[in-house]
Amino acid sequence: MIEQFQQKFEQEFKQPTEIQRAVADALTNDKSVLGIAPTGSGKTLAFTLPLLPKISPGDGTQLLVLAPSQELAMQTTHVMREWANLIGVKVQSLTGGANLRRQVMKLHSHPDVVVGTPGRVLHMLDNRHLKLGHLQTMVIDEADDLLRDDTLAVVEDIERATPLSAQLAFFSATMSPVFKELSVMFGRDIVTYDVRDQDHSRGPVRHGFMYARTNAQKTATLRRFTSIKDFRGLVFFNSTRTLHYAASRLRHEHMPVGTLGGRQKQTQREKALRMFRKRQLKLLLTTDVAARGIDIPKLPAVINFDLPKEVNTYIHRSGRTGRQGEPGLVVNLGDDHDIRDLKHLLTDTDYKFEHLYVDHDQITDQKPEKGQRVVSVRKKNARKLQKEQWSAEGTVEKSIHRTLGKLKPKKKKRHKKNRKNKGIRLKHRREHAQK
Repeated sequence: MIEQFQQKFEQEFKQPTEIQRAVADALTNDKSVLGIAPTGSGKTLAFTLPLLPKISPGDGTQLLVLAPSQELAMQTTHVMREWANLIGVKVQSLTGGANLRRQVMKLHSHPDVVVGTPGRVLHMLDNRHLKLGHLQTMVIDEADDLLRDDTLAVVEDIERATPLSAQLAFFSATMSPVFKELSVMFGRDIVTYDVRDQDHSRGPVRHGFMYARTNAQKTATLRRFTSIKDFRGLVFFNSTRTLHYAASRLRHEHMPVGTLGGRQKQTQREKALRMFRKRQLKLLLTTDVAARGIDIPKLPAVINFDLPKEVNTYIHRSGRTGRQGEPGLVVNLGDDHDIRDLKHLLTDTDYKFEHLYVDHDQITDQKPEKGQRVVSVRKKNARKLQKEQWSAEGTVEKSIHRTLGKLKPKKKKRHKKNRKNKGIRLKHRREHAQK
């Protein structure tokens, strides 16, 4: 690690993680690698710190990073830019949803590092706005997601536009069958570094379930979560239609929730993430594609509104909480059949599930006593205010809580004049004046 990076690293971190130690020498010596490490183990810095010092500022685009979602691309851009500014390297993002013309104008200044989503990067290559003739390294982040279905063909098209001598780096949190064929697919010797067993950077994460059969019952459970003090949750959906249903129901009841997914503009996505990170929102409703790889420091909980259908999906969802040694919680919503299918899906994993409840505005594994009514904080405050409004004599005293500023004075009603037979009255007045 170069001196400029060493000083900043020592100020922010105690020591390198397992994946950062494992791939550092290989990336520095131009070897193509596959790095597999748990979520939240510092994979972004694992390729940022060794690759940035190899760049010569002003010699064209020399490092390309591909990410599966706009949010992850913007997050990676932010992290890399912090370190690149120390050595005078320019970083630019190329994501869908952002202004295309503005991105083209910035490419004319020849950035040293480009971070983007595959679709937008390929579009820029096809239109010859982006040139990769001087590329040294291409990084495929969240490779298990990018090297599947339609995006695999897009990644291969982008790789064909790079020099044959370009170094490749793949990073993922889970193993995928396609990783065994990487050397054949891309024509390079790829060294694998799997540190999942050695890495212990994840904190203690509880996995539990709550019974909720319909979407209405699941939405009511989310509403109860918003009453819990200091609670924040990333809520996952399998479809944007269900996401918008739950969001509209919660917003109708003035709950502090945001959405991340669907046909949102880049600025709207960034605003939702920023408000959630600043604790201005209690719940952030999202899909797997939108929330892939994003880092939200000290996130208390992940909620599966719709249960995942693949093991890797569950691993990536639960990986949003319990990062960097912090405690976390994963709550799964469903009926008896849903929970049984989930347990069967995760038979080969080490996850242990417990039945959770919301009691007295807390999440607990203790079942509430039979006949005990659960009352939210909102209702308690309403009842307390109602009691205060009734005086000892039994008369009602109204009190106004001015939480929205000063109340405007009441406008006086304007009474319309009787304009019936107006023309006849004017005629009589003129005749009387002439006399």
